[in-house]
Order: sequence, then C-alpha cells, then structure tokens
Amino acid sequence: MKDARAGVAAVRLAAVERTPNALADYLALTKPRLNFLVVATSAAGYYLGAAGTPAVLPMAHAVAGTALVAGGAAVLNQVSERDADALMRRTRMRPLPDGRLPLADARIFGLALAGAGLALLAMRANLAAASLALATVAIYLLVYTPMKRRSPMATLVGAVPGALPPLIGWTASHGSLSGGGLALFAIVFLWQIPHFMAIAWLYRDDYSKAGFPMLPVIEPDGRRTGRQAVIYAAALLPASVVPALVGMSGWMYPAIAVVLGSTLLWLAVRFAATRSDSAARQLFVGSIIYLPLIWIAMICSKV
Repeated sequence: MKDARAGVAAVRLAAVERTPNALADYLALTKPRLNFLVVATSAAGYYLGAAGTPAVLPMAHAVAGTALVAGGAAVLNQVSERDADALMRRTRMRPLPDGRLPLADARIFGLALAGAGLALLAMRANLAAASLALATVAIYLLVYTPMKRRSPMATLVGAVPGALPPLIGWTASHGSLSGGGLALFAIVFLWQIPHFMAIAWLYRDDYSKAGFPMLPVIEPDGRRTGRQAVIYAAALLPASVVPALVGMSGWMYPAIAVVLGSTLLWLAVRFAATRSDSAARQLFVGSIIYLPLIWIAMICSKV
C-alpha cells in the first residue's frame, strides 16, 4: 500500500513538474519575440488609422486577433519545418525537433490559435482586417514555408506576411485599405530585407546544413547579400517619409525618418563593403533599433 501511494505521489509530482515546462514549450511555439513585433506594429497601425484617439477595447480586440493569427502561423510553420529545425544549431532545441511536445497536439494548437484570431478579427474588427489576416496565414504557410527550401526569393515572399500586421491594424480602425495603411506596409516590408540579410549572413552555416538556399549559402562571397541589403535600405529611406506626405504625421517626423533611414543605409553599405560578421551584427542591431524608433516618431507626430 505504501509503495502504491508513493508511486501515485511520484506521478503527481512528475506531472506538476512537467506542466510549467509544457506551457513554456507551447508559448515558445508561438515565437513570442516575433509576436511582440506583431503586437507592436498592429497596435501602431490601429492607432495611426483611427480618427482621433482610438477606444481601448476595440483596439485590444484587433491587436489580440492579429497576435493570435501570427502565433498560430508560427506554430504551424514549426510543425512543417521540424526536420530542418533539428539540423540547425539555433533551432534544434525548439520543442518539436527536441521531441518535447506531440506533433498532433502542436498542429491542433496552431490551428486553434489561428482560427480564434480570425474569428476575433471578423467579429470585433471587420471582415477586411480578417481577410488580410487570412492572407497572412496563407502566404506564410502555403507559399513562403515551402519556397524556403527552393529559392532565395523566399525572403521577399516572407516579407509580405511580415509586413501585413500594421496594415491589419490600420484596416481594423480605418475600416478600409488606403494610402496610409499601404505606406505602413511598405515601410515594414522594405525594412525586413536588410534585417533578414544580416540574419542570413550570420547563420549561413546553419541554413546550409538545413538545406535552405539563402543568398549567403548559394553565393558564399556575400556580394548579392550585401547588395540586397543596400538596395532595400535605400528604398526604405524615401518610403519612410510617405506618412508625412499623406497627412499622417507632422513636420518633425520626416526629419527623424531621414536620420534613422540614413543610419540604417550606412550600416547596410558598411556590411556590403566588408561582408564581415561584425558588420552584419551591427546591421542586425541597427535594424532592431530602427523599427521601434520610427513607429514612436510616427505616433508622437500624428496629426
């Protein structure tokens, strides 16, 4: 009897110890750091698209719906790429390649998150925002994910769903697509390329092991990688001024945007010239700093 009770207690203790870890693993599947970017950009898009100061609850519904869709897409992406993730040093300890979560449970979790997010956007925002969120999932999972194994052009395709959250937020508050929302989309789309080029260069060995034909993998000299970073950073500079031209921001914003964009472009040029890990890391860090600052400047100067 004592042995049986001890066995039951051990099982209960093991379950208690595993539960927090399982919860952390499910959270990790949603890529919380990436989802934080989704939350921030969709919230900024909602605020900028609203006439005046937006109501808190509708804004929370739109941002939460967008975050749920993005989290679900991240989970389903990891379901698809679990074998490749197992080959890369930076991803091999994710919950699925490490075998910590059942594959079927992860798939159901991802579908439930994405479905809940789409329903929330459709019921509490509008059908246009929900349709954009559905397009985000479709492009990310059905086009970008399989394309990653075939072509370096996948980076450009993947930048589309990555740039849709601010447009979803704008559309949820504004009620329709318009020039201001498309300007926000363009800024995030163009920003992602130098950001991704820096990541691709830093983790080129990992991508090679996994069989992903990123530019630094198929062209190890890095010339095209650097050139792509410079081209899109240069295009970002005039695109970042558009919000002022369409009446979204005041006179201070364009000056800040030019300073930030010029700095990012300089970092991209430096990376293209040296093609060193240190320059790539500086470009990566610079891109991380650029995005929140440009959003803060836009929001603070909203007219």
